[in-house]
Amino acid sequence: MRTFILVLALALAVQGSSQNYDVKLIPDSVKQGANIVKRFEELRVEQKSAGRAKFYRKFAYTILNKDGLPYSLFQDYYNEFREIGSIDGVLFDAAGKRLKSVKKKDINDVSSNDGSSLMTDTRYKVHDFQYREFPFTVEYEVESEADGILGLPVWRPVNGSFVGVEYSKLTIINSADVTIRFKQVNFQDKPVVTEKDGKKTLTWEIRNVTPVIPEPLMPIWEDVTPSVLLAPSQFKASGYEGNMATWEEYGKYIYRLLQGRDELPDNVKQDIRLLTQDLKSDMEKVQAVYNYMQKNTRYVSIQLGIGGWQPFEAKYVAAKRYGDCKALSNYTVALLREANIKGYYVEIQSGEDEPLLDESFPSSQFNHVVACVPLGKDTIWLECTDPTRSTGYMGRSTGNRKAVLINESGGHIVSTPRYHATDNLQVRSVEGEIDLEGNLTAKITTYYTGEQQEVQHSLIHTATKEQREEYLNGMFDLPTYQITASAYTEHTGAIPSMEERLTLQAQSYASVTGKRIFIVPNLLNKGGGKLSTDKPRKFNIRQARSYRDVDSVAIRIPSGYSVEAMPKDVTVQASWGKYSISFKATATTINVVRVNERFAGTYPPSLFKDYSKFLEDIYRADRGKIVLVKKD
Repeated sequence: MRTFILVLALALAVQGSSQNYDVKLIPDSVKQGANIVKRFEELRVEQKSAGRAKFYRKFAYTILNKDGLPYSLFQDYYNEFREIGSIDGVLFDAAGKRLKSVKKKDINDVSSNDGSSLMTDTRYKVHDFQYREFPFTVEYEVESEADGILGLPVWRPVNGSFVGVEYSKLTIINSADVTIRFKQVNFQDKPVVTEKDGKKTLTWEIRNVTPVIPEPLMPIWEDVTPSVLLAPSQFKASGYEGNMATWEEYGKYIYRLLQGRDELPDNVKQDIRLLTQDLKSDMEKVQAVYNYMQKNTRYVSIQLGIGGWQPFEAKYVAAKRYGDCKALSNYTVALLREANIKGYYVEIQSGEDEPLLDESFPSSQFNHVVACVPLGKDTIWLECTDPTRSTGYMGRSTGNRKAVLINESGGHIVSTPRYHATDNLQVRSVEGEIDLEGNLTAKITTYYTGEQQEVQHSLIHTATKEQREEYLNGMFDLPTYQITASAYTEHTGAIPSMEERLTLQAQSYASVTGKRIFIVPNLLNKGGGKLSTDKPRKFNIRQARSYRDVDSVAIRIPSGYSVEAMPKDVTVQASWGKYSISFKATATTINVVRVNERFAGTYPPSLFKDYSKFLEDIYRADRGKIVLVKKD
């Protein structure tokens, strides 16, 4: 009897440890609107010492349809610092029946070559069951260990749109001599804390989360979903020890990584001395040094070991004439020093849709490095990976955000340039003529500044002739047209500008019916739209950029015609923008003046109907028609 009970208990224990992945067990609220459902997830992080940590992750996704297939793919990385131990995978059908299992030896090992990195030591373990009978479930379990810690993973249980979550769990284990710091974001539940054998364990759980259905103009993902950020205080990698409990200490660690890597070869020193010796102002010297760096180097991504954080030496860049963002920024600071200009190495998160720096949680939150030069009340910012960028211009990728400047005293929070609507202009003048068949010819002159000149900048510096022609012949909202001539004049500066001159021909732009011609006089800058307000708005409205468009249009009308009907002038205004359009007509010409302005910001969901109406009003006004009638 005792033997029977023991065998039964063991069997029940094994059965109890196995999840039941029958799709019928998923709550309707979790499945409604989902492409996949996260049935189970456990992430466990234990920092055993300043330089070593263990990670365990088990997860199961039920793939409901073909749009969820990307989640059926297993992928995990390893490199000099991170080693993958065991990997197990199991495939289940809709009823939760086990169909197939895999082990680590069955899983593919592939390079992480992204096409832009010259060198990288990161590789991936990848597996796909190649199963397509929906719904089905994949379960994977992986253990890994880090020998060298530069950061810790983020627990983000809702890790994509249309993802329902049944259960997700995070456990962090603090050893006696090291502490994992954490910050909860959009998540109020406190962790369960236990202590045993000198270790403190913190556990978070989340259950039955409905899928996030994307909304237009919603905030970035990190701002609307729950997460727990993790970071070490004490850490160590490749023999370098540090502490990131404060930005000051974090910066000291980075500063140590930079030491001894700014020595220049004699020929480069001579170049800089000759280049700057007759220049009078520091601004002139900075510009000369920056242009020298741009002309003599190119950007290449290099990610090897500690090189993900530490730049290659300035001598290496000088000899090879290339480097990644870290190496080129470090090299630029070294060049500036040779010109007796103090420059600084600055870490930043690049990308318009990337999260802003969380100043309250010191940690590695960066994917890019730039340089800067404080000059009196102004600071000159230098993007060192772009060979054609204007001195001092950051742009939409690295402007309007916080960064961490590194010097001998540590890390310091700084602000990159903020670009307002008046910095991001598009001022367009159109002189056009309509013939008796409704065909349009026009000369278009557009003045772009700041973020609004970035596309045109790339057209003349990086696009081929074919790419430029394809873009120009698709940039306007016209049924059919052709750009027959184009020319550009560029002006550099902290707010760069571009003048574009185009000649356009559009067949049958105006509709000719009997003795009337119907014209949409706002030729080239139609905006607005309709946003559905049928369902309650859940998220804030995020307007990412500020800008100002001004259009002045003059259209000569065919001889023998006069204006029979003309749209009314329209003005709309809200906290997020302003718009106006006005129409005038003479015996020979139709004149339109349009101003459209937006202000970057975040606005509450309660204003979404007003925001939608704002766009609808613009849509209608931009497409107002003028009717010409032939004189008797």
